[in-house]
Amino acid sequence: MRALWMSIALLLSLSACGRYFPTALRPVPQQGEGMEVNDDGSVTYNLGRLAVSVKPMTDAELNRQFAGASTGGAAALNPYTFGDWAEAGDDFTPPRFTVFRVQVNNYEFPKVRLDPLKMNITTSNNRQYPPLSYADLYGYYRAHWQGNTGRGRVEFRSRTDLLKQTLYSGATIFSGRDEEGYVVFPRLADDVKEIVVHIEEMAVRFDYADLPTETVNLSYAFERDVLRGFTPGDAVVSN
Repeated sequence: MRALWMSIALLLSLSACGRYFPTALRPVPQQGEGMEVNDDGSVTYNLGRLAVSVKPMTDAELNRQFAGASTGGAAALNPYTFGDWAEAGDDFTPPRFTVFRVQVNNYEFPKVRLDPLKMNITTSNNRQYPPLSYADLYGYYRAHWQGNTGRGRVEFRSRTDLLKQTLYSGATIFSGRDEEGYVVFPRLADDVKEIVVHIEEMAVRFDYADLPTETVNLSYAFERDVLRGFTPGDAVVSN
């Protein structure tokens, strides 16, 4: 009987914790050399007149960016979020992915190249997250295609077309040109509070065969709080 009551007490204590609600990622005030924290929540690396900015995107920002594709509940076509969908009887929409906007402004070098697939996330509690390629996201949404209906095909193509148009392309950026787009990672685990977004081997100089001869590695630090409760409004206990 004592063991039974102990089990019940444990279950009650766990249920009292409620759900986890992470706040939006924000820049850590102390960044590395050459980094500048901006008012819009982005962090910019400056090397002469080359600027490389990384900004964590909230679901609300992404829903506003793709307003026409972010309504309709489960039928919302925003490829980066669940739109305005929520489970029956709930008013909280969980994040689908972890999304960053990457911007490169090149007014310093003849050309530069940033490969989004050479980005990654490390966390203060030793988790690692690789980027999701277009092929990864294509497969993800293909798996969600309900049957082979015409409507399913239209929804699938709408999502993948938006991805093609807005993912960071990785194209060569010549002098005087800019490039921007989104880089997608898996959803961060609830126990993650501090992360570093790494850009590996960004090429800034090339040889005659267009092979990189000089590269830079960049790191952008962000943090968030993780609250727990039963609804977002009640989530006031820091984890």
